[in-house]
Amino acid sequence: MILYHGSNVTVLNPKLIKQNRFLDFGFGFYTTTNKAQAIAFADKVYRRHKDGGRIVSIYELDEQQAFSECSVMRFDFPDEAWLDFVTENRSGNYRGKVFDFIYGPVADDDVYSTLALYTSGVLAKEQALNALKIKKLYNQLVLSSEKALRYLRFVGIISEEEL
Repeated sequence: MILYHGSNVTVLNPKLIKQNRFLDFGFGFYTTTNKAQAIAFADKVYRRHKDGGRIVSIYELDEQQAFSECSVMRFDFPDEAWLDFVTENRSGNYRGKVFDFIYGPVADDDVYSTLALYTSGVLAKEQALNALKIKKLYNQLVLSSEKALRYLRFVGIISEEEL
């Protein structure tokens, strides 16, 4: 499996760094199989930091080996379990099992609006799930343990000049 990580720097050796904000799948190193999504994220990070460049690091992961030797939580589509998991993580309230890998849909800016309406009580759970069904959702694979990071192999970058 080829994975991408968008940033403002090259990430040769990914590390687990505590964030000062709550993300969809909690703590971890976020990647995607979607190159365009990684490029868009690199652009967002670069604009936020105004330092470095728009850089996408590329990795290989032997998913068969990694997923058979590690714990994996997988969401194939934004269902009720995904909505609960993302909502709990984004609010900082997730207290469940910690997995090595978490795979599933990423909540982009459009999806964040739906999540905000749901968490504020404007939308009921069923309404939020129905709204999510019509959205185009990309994927993310989060490596949330040192064990998971050992399966990731850096293979190169897509630099700003190549984007």
